[in-house]
Amino acid sequence: MPKKSKKQTDEDEKKVIAQIQKNPRESINKIAKKCGFSRQKVWRILNKFEKDKTIWGYNVVTDDKKLDVKRYIMLIKSSPKAVNSLVDKISNLTLQKMGGEIGIDVESGGYVHGKYDWTLVFTARDIKHAKIFSELLLKEFSPIINKVDILEYIFTIKKYGVVNPEINKLGELFLKR
Repeated sequence: MPKKSKKQTDEDEKKVIAQIQKNPRESINKIAKKCGFSRQKVWRILNKFEKDKTIWGYNVVTDDKKLDVKRYIMLIKSSPKAVNSLVDKISNLTLQKMGGEIGIDVESGGYVHGKYDWTLVFTARDIKHAKIFSELLLKEFSPIINKVDILEYIFTIKKYGVVNPEINKLGELFLKR
């Protein structure tokens, strides 16, 4: 039997990734069935991706409203001279510890290209706590951070590849405007 081409292997791996992104709790047997692969093949692909850090972890998609939190995006403009210092602080999870003390859960963040240098996506009880978090960051990293803006999610359409089951309520938001 001839070996599969690199292109075919890549396509097979993308199928498995697409399935696991839709539902990280899906059994290997069900993923294999949906992809038309053997259980062993799916296991090998997932194992390979976990070892090489293509897959960092698995997520649970939650309803922020039912958890009594709101979701925010923080946009951060850093000082050109202090980027390395901010990288160290973020990579050492200093932000997670600071936020946790006031009920902030930093979900994700990244270095970005554009008007701002960094983004953080986090949850907080309300805008007051989100602003307290931003003030803490500005105080703690005053020579590093020049500006912080906060955006509040009003409605999440899709999270972790999963469409919001309340998507039909999005139209109601536009009618209220």
